[in-house]
Amino acid sequence: MEYGEPIAYSALKPGADVISADGQDVGAVEHVLADADADVFDGIVIDVKLGPGGHRFVDAPEVSSCHEGAVIIAVTAADVEKLPEPKPNPAVMENHGVEDTESALQQKLHRAWDRISGNT
Repeated sequence: MEYGEPIAYSALKPGADVISADGQDVGAVEHVLADADADVFDGIVIDVKLGPGGHRFVDAPEVSSCHEGAVIIAVTAADVEKLPEPKPNPAVMENHGVEDTESALQQKLHRAWDRISGNT
């Protein structure tokens, strides 16, 4: 199937189709997560069409390619529901050092939640 010319992640628009590794239309792009100043692509939040639906986070390494008409992910349709949901960023009451730090994935999920909930 033809999805158009390859594009940069920065040109990917909300609403673009999300195609699984096995060629199924599994959802639509909700948000592109990136730090434009540092030119760092974090991933995308998708609105899933399969199963119960909802939002899922696709980490940048799992985004195979971006095209004018769709984004291809390296996740099969059966595994899309296993992708993490964006989570809210809880307020930090105390910071005790390393044990309070978030993993890179947790940071990305919190940024995703902040974007879809309007907290950015």
